Amino acid sequence: MNASPVRFSRKDSAQFFKTLNKRVNEYFKENSIKKTGNWKLHLKTVIMFALFLTPYFLILTLGLPNWANLLLTMVMGVGMAGVGMNVMHDGNHGSYSNKKWVNKLMGSSIYILAGNVYNWQVQHNVLHHTYTNIHEHDEDMEAGRILRFSKHAEWKKHHRFQHFYSVFLYGLLTFNWAITTDFQQMYRYMKRKLSYGKLPSPAVNWSTLVVTKLLYVTIWIVIPLVFLDIAWYKILLGFFVMHYVAGVILSVVFQLAHIIDHADTPLPDAQGNMKNTWAIHQLFTTVNFGTKNKIVNWFTGGLNHQVEHHIFPNISHIHYTKISKIVKQTAKEFNLPYHEYKTTRKAVISHFKHLKELGKQPSLQY
Repeated sequence: MNASPVRFSRKDSAQFFKTLNKRVNEYFKENSIKKTGNWKLHLKTVIMFALFLTPYFLILTLGLPNWANLLLTMVMGVGMAGVGMNVMHDGNHGSYSNKKWVNKLMGSSIYILAGNVYNWQVQHNVLHHTYTNIHEHDEDMEAGRILRFSKHAEWKKHHRFQHFYSVFLYGLLTFNWAITTDFQQMYRYMKRKLSYGKLPSPAVNWSTLVVTKLLYVTIWIVIPLVFLDIAWYKILLGFFVMHYVAGVILSVVFQLAHIIDHADTPLPDAQGNMKNTWAIHQLFTTVNFGTKNKIVNWFTGGLNHQVEHHIFPNISHIHYTKISKIVKQTAKEFNLPYHEYKTTRKAVISHFKHLKELGKQPSLQY
């Protein structure tokens, strides 16, 4: 990753964000509602945790056949992704509640999803939301040498086939969190002294990581090994299946918003200056999809309203459908882009076509 500074333009003569922010604030004021979550989010929290944890207790207590246990691990994967997108995400953005301790509690749900609060907030809140789609600054754009997510990334011969094999790798996202990624990220972020808020003590940060990983392994592997009369490899297989299902869901939702043809990947100039202001940059680098689909809206935690989320990350996702009308109209008035795919299916097709294009040898691209 590039540690050199990036500066967004401060010149917005038309005052797009000032106008948009005023209109959104007026919407909440006129309707006498808070920008944080409400009973709809609280009910969804109960449902998502039930999807995630109920199968776990059923497996531990009912002595079900192997095929039923396997199906339940798949349901756990769906619930795991649901908790991540709807509860943990809002909590770590500070948008779940107007009470700090509630946000912290909900954000801490990442520990039973195999992640780490500090790492996630740096990677997502700081690097991704600040430097969206900027090569070597937004870590969500980095996929090592296996996948090529940006035309600015180094090309390898095997990238020619990435539109075929990528989806199989997507399922490893949260599994990698559990075993390697968190340790690598914490070392890298602490070395660079990155943080979302006050920089934590290295001793406290590393201790938290180690303790929560031990608790995670105890909950998901040790307890089943002790209480279930099932071969150890079947337990590990179930653990992997749970992660794989969650990883595919989470990865695809992210890719449809950023690794897609309409999402720009601009670079700063030689002095580190970006062409646009931060808010306008978000319009060029994010894409909405399936926003008319109530199931997609509900399950993805509003992450299909990526434009609204990136401009207003501190507003709970339950409000995105309403404020999207304001954002879209304001962008149109200022002659700015507002990218969206009408359906999730069209976005999925576009994503894999984009991967195929990025997989071509650079001299043959575009």
